[in-house]
Amino acid sequence: MSQGDLFQSTPKSSPNDVKSVAGNDSSSLESAPLASRMRPRTLEEYAGQEHILAPGKLLRRAIEADRIQSLILYGPPGTGKTTLAQIIAQRTQAHFERLSGVESNVAEMRRVLSSAANRLANTGTSTLLFVDEIHRFNKSQQDVLLPDVENGVIKLIGATTHNPFFFVNSPLVSRSQIFELQPLGEHSLRTLLETAIKDEERGLGSMNLHVEDAAVQHLAKLADGDARKALNSLEIAALTTPKGEDGLVHIDLDAAEECIQKKAVVYDGDGDAHYDTISAFIKSMRGGDPDASLYWLAKMIHAGEDPRFITRRVVICAAEDVGLADPMALVLAHAAHEIASFIGWPEARIPIAEAVIYIASAHKSNSAMVAIDKALDDVRSGKTIPVPIHLKDGHYQGSKRLGHGKDYQYAHAHPDHFVAQEYLGVEKQFYEPTEQGSERKIRDRVLRWREQFQAMRQQQKSKKR
Repeated sequence: MSQGDLFQSTPKSSPNDVKSVAGNDSSSLESAPLASRMRPRTLEEYAGQEHILAPGKLLRRAIEADRIQSLILYGPPGTGKTTLAQIIAQRTQAHFERLSGVESNVAEMRRVLSSAANRLANTGTSTLLFVDEIHRFNKSQQDVLLPDVENGVIKLIGATTHNPFFFVNSPLVSRSQIFELQPLGEHSLRTLLETAIKDEERGLGSMNLHVEDAAVQHLAKLADGDARKALNSLEIAALTTPKGEDGLVHIDLDAAEECIQKKAVVYDGDGDAHYDTISAFIKSMRGGDPDASLYWLAKMIHAGEDPRFITRRVVICAAEDVGLADPMALVLAHAAHEIASFIGWPEARIPIAEAVIYIASAHKSNSAMVAIDKALDDVRSGKTIPVPIHLKDGHYQGSKRLGHGKDYQYAHAHPDHFVAQEYLGVEKQFYEPTEQGSERKIRDRVLRWREQFQAMRQQQKSKKR
């Protein structure tokens, strides 16, 4: 039974209807998995999310006062989005309806919205509409909801594992309060597990369990913030472990490790975890932490990320953040990209790791990026500078008659292969070299040349006088 099946549309609820609204009637309890049976029924039973649900917080006050307006709940799986919607459903005096972003179509949406409009007009009762996995609705489906949300015919609660600012239409987002649910901490998960072990009505309390503390801690840690994963792993352990001679089901650390198996890394190919991880990866390289950089790299490798996606970011980081402080970083990054493109996983992990360690450990300078951005801003906003006549192409027939190339000085014909002459026609300065790593030598050379350019311009001014 899916979690969506536990949360059916229901008429306006009364305090006596709480169990039917939440889906915790006796028929569903018997067959539902532990995670569904142990779903919190009240705010007091709800674990985690103190940043939005602690006493005095806005969302808690709104729920307790039955003043919920349209809102969107987003966060990783198993953090309590659907549960929170169920708690709101139990406390509201509004009529409650549910749609699924996976199963519902436009016809069903229009039926629900039409009923809501009639209900409001005839009885004055508002409708609270819960849309599970709202990101699965396409733009047209989301647009169907917009007029009734805007007019107050419905109050929308959307639940999604994807960042709504990317996956939900902007008009809906602008008309909703956004609440981000965080992965549950180990303490919250331990509390949920211990409650399930003792609860005789909905949990495993009637099974005569003896669960070692180390086993509980292991399940809480490797669940990766997912309450559903933690509880279902506990249930598997309880159902598959035979009773001991004392009549108790002993769940030790070995049993817990076997039941939870390998930790499933929270990493979706097109959602928050994907972009958040690559962001942390780049910022760790930029910040000079090779160990953190390797961890985020390992997470992406473990999740099966495309190596070319990773190496493109490594190349960008080498150019943007290391730059001329250590030009070899870009060479290694490009080499890692090319190698990863034709050898793939798992071997590509080695050259990529070499480039990542080198970049994270290198001197840093973003002077090249700053310089080109300054130049681009100048071109976009300033007056276009014509090419000085002595720099114009003098190789085609007739160019000499136009004066193109006249008085141009060939740099290699001068000492140190440098000559001070006008290359722009006006004085501008975009590049500010740092003293980081190899760029220190570049800085010394550029400053020396700029002094010669300045002396040349002073001489030209003196001649004009």
